[in-house]
Amino acid sequence: MIAEDSVRDVTIEDRLRGAVWGQFVGDAAALGTHWIYDLSELSARFPAGIFGFEAPVAGDYHESRKPGDQTHYGDGALVLLESIAERGRFDPRAFGNRFVETFGSSDYHGYLDKATLGTLENYKRFRETNPSADYDFQRGADDDQLATASRLAGLIARYWRDAKLPALVESLTRVCQNNAHAVGYMKFHGLLLVELTAGRDVHHALENALMKIGPVAPDLSVEVRQKAQQALGETWQEVTEATLTFGQACPLPQSFPSALHALLKHSNDFETAILATIRAGGDNAGRAAMLGAWLGAHLGVDAIPRDWRTRLTAAPRISAALDKILLDEAR
Repeated sequence: MIAEDSVRDVTIEDRLRGAVWGQFVGDAAALGTHWIYDLSELSARFPAGIFGFEAPVAGDYHESRKPGDQTHYGDGALVLLESIAERGRFDPRAFGNRFVETFGSSDYHGYLDKATLGTLENYKRFRETNPSADYDFQRGADDDQLATASRLAGLIARYWRDAKLPALVESLTRVCQNNAHAVGYMKFHGLLLVELTAGRDVHHALENALMKIGPVAPDLSVEVRQKAQQALGETWQEVTEATLTFGQACPLPQSFPSALHALLKHSNDFETAILATIRAGGDNAGRAAMLGAWLGAHLGVDAIPRDWRTRLTAAPRISAALDKILLDEAR
């Protein structure tokens, strides 16, 4: 548990680092337990308890991976982070091309989710009929799940104080999720990250983000507010019970309030919050990535267990790309 005074003393750079590292750590910590919905099965498979970074077993979605690796969510987040670092800015075409090259390659052996498969298919279809034309990478899959939610922190680290951020969030989302629900929820995700990065406490950050969502996502603002209010209203419940109430599944109308509840329930304890959402099963990797970004922005990078950060297989790549992005952001 971290004291509120210590949270107020955290620098903005530490919060931005925390958002990015928290996103990757949350995803990787859920690797071996990802997409197990039956809590009895989860308990039977891990009778000694779940403490993060469990190894996948044969037949799992991530069976080729080892503890410390990312799920496909983290792989996508790293593609974005390195694209922004290389360019010094977010470019949907640069990110999209890198994304297609990574996930469309026969060398990639990770899981391909609906957003990825749809994005690859739409790109292939366009290229077949327009072999030399420019592709804007704004025609991703019709998907309302957690793909962009698990990678947004990299964009926030570069643009958190930019007035064009909502438009950039929309452009990033549409690369792989050309879906109004995804765009609206991601704009809120970005607004909340900005408020937490600015040093607001969790409840004031949530209140401010809810006030700001209307003008930038008018079609989804009512739904987002309702989901946030539901999460606030269930903080008396433990995270597992609330997640079962809201839903363990990938679609944002379920996963968003479940992750938000975990943030509200354990706002000053990164490890407890992440383990709580992982133990609730379902799409825990996507929720943990989004939750980890919020908690990292709120508490700062030092609140994330050091051994969790250092055990990430991609830690050197994350560190190098993030250093470059923060240098560009400060200019």
